[in-house]
Amino acid sequence: METVIIAFEQEKTARQLADLLESTRTAHCLICASGDQARRLLSRQLVFCVLCGPRLTDGPAEWLYEDLTPSCSLLLIGAQHQLDICSNPNIYKLSTPIRRDEVVSTVRLLLQFGRRIQSITKNRRTAGEQVLIERAKGYLMGRHQISEEEAHHMLQKYSMDHGLPLKEAAAQIFIKHF
Repeated sequence: METVIIAFEQEKTARQLADLLESTRTAHCLICASGDQARRLLSRQLVFCVLCGPRLTDGPAEWLYEDLTPSCSLLLIGAQHQLDICSNPNIYKLSTPIRRDEVVSTVRLLLQFGRRIQSITKNRRTAGEQVLIERAKGYLMGRHQISEEEAHHMLQKYSMDHGLPLKEAAAQIFIKHF
């Protein structure tokens, strides 16, 4: 079960939401009252969704959005007139009063979205890793007088034979020979 952070000034509201999400086995919930507390929780673990009221004890919840990872969504829950103050189109909003199933389905969707974004970004190579792969291919091309495509296949084979990700295989080949 994934973890969500619930940040509300009123602990009673946060506890009600946490009880709902935990009783429906939607998510494990961590409760806090301030943006600073939420940031500390976010720094300790992977979280795909933060639910909060439009205002926290240390300022507008909108400030918290800037500190979220790309795979983490911010869901504001409050009165429509409070939500209208938030102008960021990337922040999700649910206007009160809301139904229980509406909260559960929205959080489940945001968790699914977060997992998807995480899987996409997790598998991307950094620029440094890509440079290392290109250098290893360049070495193989020069050493064996082969094309880039053949060097790539040779690097892939080395990677599979040794049970290594491509970037680690490239690092081994490059480090061995330079």
